[in-house]
Amino acid sequence: MTARSSSETARDIPEATVARLPVYLRALTTLAEGGTRTCSSEDLAAAAGVNSAKLRKDLSYLGSYGTRGVGYDVDYLRYQIAREIGVTQDWPVVIVGIGNLGHALANYSGFRSRGFRVVALLDADPARHDEVVAGVDVRPFDDLEQIVGDQSVAIGVIATPAIAAQDVADRMVACGITSILNFAPAVIAVPDGVDVRKVDLSIELQILAYHEQRKAQSA
Repeated sequence: MTARSSSETARDIPEATVARLPVYLRALTTLAEGGTRTCSSEDLAAAAGVNSAKLRKDLSYLGSYGTRGVGYDVDYLRYQIAREIGVTQDWPVVIVGIGNLGHALANYSGFRSRGFRVVALLDADPARHDEVVAGVDVRPFDDLEQIVGDQSVAIGVIATPAIAAQDVADRMVACGITSILNFAPAVIAVPDGVDVRKVDLSIELQILAYHEQRKAQSA
């Protein structure tokens, strides 16, 4: 993943730390679901796949939530991280582009459990407008402005072909969306004040291929 961020958070938490907070939240959720009530920084770091010194430094930006000799209260720390990254509320999300990837994203159950609610699925292809995916009607892309206004949407997901991605981003920004998750294999330009995270599966696979090649050469 790559990111373009207009600014750091209000507490000036480093961007690298912000990127790790959801990982800590996921690890804490797993621990809580397994019945763990308190954990050490070493245990939490191992669950999150980072070293304990980095974890302690990251959590220091949020405040002091650990108790010496006891560790962290899992539920309390989970709430504090969720509050810091803004997922203690439901965020309305629109997905544009309802091809195979768009269908998969719309059906992803993890959105709702992590504080996101898909309020609209949009596609420019009239043939898709009779579809219902995960209980949500697919609507024309031209409905974007009305939906964003009615639902106070700040987050948009682009799952279109590359050729359409910039136009979709432009329309999103123009109607008030200020955060975009881009799955299209294209780099999009946005003005200051708009955050973009790009997910490019082919690049991630190429990085893995590089490491496989290096391992083969070493062998």
